[in-house]
Amino acid sequence: MTNAPLSPSAPVTEEALLADRLSFWSSFTSASTYAAAGIIVLVLAMWYFLV
Repeated sequence: MTNAPLSPSAPVTEEALLADRLSFWSSFTSASTYAAAGIIVLVLAMWYFLV
C-alpha cells in the first residue's frame, strides 16, 4: 500500500488552498451562528417555562 495522492495530475495551488480555507471558514461561522441562536432560544424557553 502506498501513500500516493489520488489525482497526481492536479497540483495543489495557493488559490485552491485559499478557496478551501474560505469554504471551511464560511461553514464554521454559519454553524457557530446557528448554535448560538439555538442556545439563546433554549435559554429563553427555559426562562419562560421555569420562572
